[in-house]
Amino acid sequence: MKLGDFPNVNDTKQNSRDEYWMQHALELAQQAEEEGEVPVGAVLVLDDELIGEGWNRPIVSHDPSSHAEINAIRAASLNLSNYRLPGAELYVTLEPCVMCAGAIIHARIERLVFGAHDAKAGAAGSVFDVLPTDKLNHRVQVSAGVMEASCAEILQTFFKQRRQMSKQANG
Repeated sequence: MKLGDFPNVNDTKQNSRDEYWMQHALELAQQAEEEGEVPVGAVLVLDDELIGEGWNRPIVSHDPSSHAEINAIRAASLNLSNYRLPGAELYVTLEPCVMCAGAIIHARIERLVFGAHDAKAGAAGSVFDVLPTDKLNHRVQVSAGVMEASCAEILQTFFKQRRQMSKQANG
């Protein structure tokens, strides 16, 4: 799948391009939700081509590191037969945590685009600012708040439903 394959997407405008890939990440977040996971989705793109995708799966996979970003990085690395992904852009519906920020740096991802901010664990400016630091050997460009309302809504709805189910179970 390439961005240019879709006539309704204007690949000359960064905003349209970012929204196109973020929409794909939102679809993956829905996949996570269907599996009972926190709805977060991620896609990795290189030269306007999808190279990896993932969604949260720590519960299903019994793996605390199975976050959407990590799964997308693993898929892209296998796809390209390389643990480094220079020039790649990662689109994720929720601001990455510290673990995922570390993986993004180690993979040498060029740019991170995220939707919703994470005021409790975000590592791209909300709680920590890991990605642009000059103390590490790689800095990542960050674009925040792309389709933020849609990305936040899927999370808010998920947690609201979880709280309601918990109330009902506890009487």
